[in-house]
This record gives sequence, C-alpha cells and structure tokens, in this order.
Amino acid sequence: MSETTAVLTGQGPQAAPPPTGGSRILVLGAGIAGLVAAYELELRGHRVEVLEASTRIGGRVHTHRFGTGPTAPAAELGAMRIPAHHRRTLEYVRRIGLEGQLRPFPTLLSDENAFLPTSVGFVRVRDAARPLMEGFRRELEAHRPGLRQAPEVSVVGAWLTAVIDAIAPPDLRSALREDLRHQLLELLARVDVRPHMRGPGGDRVCLHSLFTVHPGLRAGLSQRLDSFLDDILTETGPALARLHGGMDQLPYGIARRLSRPVWHGHTVVGIDVGREGVRVHSTSGPENLTTAREADFAVCTLPFSSLCRVRLTGVDADKRAVLEEVEYCPATKVAFHCREPFWHAYGIESGASSTGGRIRQTYYPPVDGGQEDGAVLLASYTIGEEAASLGRLDPDRRHLLVLDELGALHPELLRPGMVLGAVSTVWGGDSPWNAGCTTRWGKSPAACESERARAARPVADRLFFAGEHCSTAPAWIEGAIESAVRAVDDLARAGSALPSHTAHCHHDATGPV
Repeated sequence: MSETTAVLTGQGPQAAPPPTGGSRILVLGAGIAGLVAAYELELRGHRVEVLEASTRIGGRVHTHRFGTGPTAPAAELGAMRIPAHHRRTLEYVRRIGLEGQLRPFPTLLSDENAFLPTSVGFVRVRDAARPLMEGFRRELEAHRPGLRQAPEVSVVGAWLTAVIDAIAPPDLRSALREDLRHQLLELLARVDVRPHMRGPGGDRVCLHSLFTVHPGLRAGLSQRLDSFLDDILTETGPALARLHGGMDQLPYGIARRLSRPVWHGHTVVGIDVGREGVRVHSTSGPENLTTAREADFAVCTLPFSSLCRVRLTGVDADKRAVLEEVEYCPATKVAFHCREPFWHAYGIESGASSTGGRIRQTYYPPVDGGQEDGAVLLASYTIGEEAASLGRLDPDRRHLLVLDELGALHPELLRPGMVLGAVSTVWGGDSPWNAGCTTRWGKSPAACESERARAARPVADRLFFAGEHCSTAPAWIEGAIESAVRAVDDLARAGSALPSHTAHCHHDATGPV
C-alpha cells in the first residue's frame, strides 16, 4: 500500500486496533470536524465509521501540489493560516507531531514592498499613506463636508478603509465605510491615538494596539462593523502561522490515527432519527447504489446548505429552520504555478497585495523548496459576490480573467512560459454541496450565540452536529475543532442516560472506496 493510500484511508502505522466495545457511531463528513470527532470518539472506546462524499479528506482544508515530489510547490485552496490564540488548533498540531512544521504566515500589509490600490494607481505599502489619506479626505468631503479631523485620526480612517476594501465582500464594503465615517471617526476623536502611530512619518497605525488599549471604541459601533473588526484584526495580525509542507498535513495526520478507513465516495441522501438510534442512507459507486447503516448515534458535520438537500425524518421544526437560516459566504481562490518567483525582483518576499478589481487579494507564499520547481502565486482570493461571480465561470475562463487582470500589476505573468499551470477552487457560490464559510456579520453577540446553540443542538440525543457553523469561531479550523469536541462531550452525556441497542448495517453496496 502506498503512503498516500495509507493516509487517505487512515490505515497508517500509527493506527490503533478497532475498538470492540462502546456505541456504534457514524460520522458524516471527513473534514476537520468529522475527523476530530471520530478521533475523540475512538479515544473513548466507541466504534466509529466515517462517511465522506468526495475522494479526499480535509473538507475546506485543501492543499494542491503542482507535482508529486517532496518539494513540489503547494497552493492552499482552503484554510491557510492559524492565529496564535487558536489554542485548540495548535494543540492538535502538537498531538499530530507537526509543531516543527509551524512557520510565520506573512499577511496583508506585512511586506512593505507589496502593493495597494489607491486613487493614483498601485503603490507600495511603504508609500501608500499619502495617497490613501488624500483619497480618504476626498471621501469625507463628499459625504461629510466641513468635517475636520486630527491628522492621526485621518491616518486610522485611511488605513482601515484600505483594509475594508481588501477584505470585505462587496455587499458589505460600502456599509462598513459608511459606519467608519459616521461612527468610528467620532469615537476616535475622543481618545489619544498618537501612541499607536507607527513609521518614521507617523503615518501608519497599529490597529491591534489601538483596539486593545481602547476596547470601549467598539461598544459604540454598529454590529456589522464591530463583528467585521474581528476579521480585520485577525487577518492582519502579526501572530499567524502556517504549516510548512501543506495545511493538509493536519487532517491526514488525524486520519492516520483512526483505526478504520474513511468510506470515500459515499454521499448522504437520507437520515432517519429514532428513539433507539439513527439510520443513514448514502449512495456510492457509478451506479449510485444505496447503503443503509444503522447506529446508536451519528455526528453530522455536513454544511447546512448540503443538509437541506438530504431527506430527514425525526427532525424537529426548529432544527429544520436553522438549517435554512445559517448563512455561508462564498470564497474563490485561483493559484498559478510560476516558473520562478518573479516578485522577488520587486523586493516582495512574502505577504500579500491588495489588488482590487475582481481578484481583490494576491498572496506571495514563501518558496519552501528549491526554485528549480517553480513557485506558487495565490493570484486571487475573493469572498462574497465577487467570489460567486468568478465561480460561475468555467475554470479556463476564470484563470484567464485573473491572469489578464493581475497582469496589469505583474506583467511578468504574461511572458511566455511564466505560468506553468493554474488551479482554482470555488467554495459556495451556486453549489450547496461545496459550501463557503459561515458568516454572522452584523448580528449581535446574543443573536450569534443563539444561532450557534440552535445549530449545535442535537436531535433526540441521537443525531449530533459539528462543523465551524456550530462554533464560536466560524470560518476557522479552530471552530471546527471546538464544535467536534463539544459534540463528543454532548454525545457522552446523552449516551450515559440513554439505552443503547446492538446496531447493524444493511449493505446494498460494497465496502470503502
């Protein structure tokens, strides 16, 4: 058996013998939440089977390698960073033995030689303060004529606007800018922001220290700006990490520790919840043969947009309602395999440019292997309607659009032979089976917690739910792990109070594929 096959099936050398006691439990989905749930359940002595519709594991952790060798350039088409305060994720990195693979993740604004769009065109981050402030002052004059602000307050407003333009989806961008102009500027005028100015000219701002020292600033903001600030502060933070060699080492590392293989190619089409257990119906193979499995419990990690397409029985009205209410934000990534890291000639070693237009953010991943293998450029990272629009194009058209638009900033891309390959992934958009990440922007903390609790609430203490949509950290690996551990704990409490039965499995199809 090849190493890749061993990783995919979880039958690596570190796998334990299958538990023979405990409850029979089905885990639906082999993303991070499903794999962690299966791992934790096996630690408690349960017999676990994992069903996965696709041919790979990891869910929205998806590393694509341009080549098969150990130094093949890798593009992160899903999760690509781990904030330092995500302790659960880092604990699993430690458990899997990947601590030595952690490296800093340089992000937006972290490389002084990267680019930002301004009213005078693309400029380097190091030179962006003046044009950003001039553009911000013109915007204020247009929307709030006669308003006068201290220079340092204008600096904060200008840089925050630049980050909002880079990160926010289009349907939220203008609203956030309006909130900034009419709310945050007045709040900033009441505090001393000068200690948070940076740079030789005092024309940069450390947003993290500003909001840490003055947490009360956020109390006067709209729910949408306050909640989006969490993303701004995390995504532009200095304490982000990546896994050298690919983020998919984490899910594959967990899978190697499972005692049983993941059943690939099994699409869940029905879930029946009863008083004594759960029956899960799935289709597989070229003929879509149906398999019915019965178990004491099930843990469902499918995105709710997918679960809405599944036939459900024994599921109450409120649970059905929250399946429709959880919102997912589309995301699209396009990566190019380049002959060489031409951006080094600009002095760009890593980090990201805000490229605007239809491609929004461009990341320059560090070249981990030898340059003879080429280098990866994450040419476009978009969310929201811009992602959905790109996602509706066929891949070839999508790649050509990104190449043409980014070529205006980086004409080297248009040189013959520079782009050796391209790949992209569309999360969400028009496909309910390939969801983006949960978004709760604009909702109050109480509304966010209510939605989380309703999403995570089990059905009849037999069907449990996990996934970042069931967590307090949506859109992050941390949320997936948090939700999985919570679901396992809830299942353990329910299992101690409910009678178990000897579950069995009706097979109309063959075994793991």
